[in-house]
Amino acid sequence: MLFAFSVAPTTTADDSASMSEAVAEAVRVVRASGLPHETTSMFTTIEGDWDEVMPVIRAATDAVLAVSPRVSLVLKADLRPGRSGELRGKVDRVEHRLQHGLATDPGGGEKGDDDEVVAP
Repeated sequence: MLFAFSVAPTTTADDSASMSEAVAEAVRVVRASGLPHETTSMFTTIEGDWDEVMPVIRAATDAVLAVSPRVSLVLKADLRPGRSGELRGKVDRVEHRLQHGLATDPGGGEKGDDDEVVAP
């Protein structure tokens, strides 16, 4: 299962409105978890089961709360129990279709598989 989340302070320490210090603390928590993950400019995606991922998201949120009295959390999940390797698998299947002009999914996805990818 994939969980994409964004956690950010609603206030910042100075007029630059930079959130990088608080976000870095959240990313440290995710990296220390040992779970497969990827951080982009807007979200961090973690792969794992509910019981593995949710405590990490909570700890990352708590890390941001430590530097801001109010925090925003956005969470999106792709719940497909029994699948693994989807952090890269979803992107790889779309890339394969783009490179080879395929109308079918070569990666073992089911007919009608609705992989969702935002281009970098």
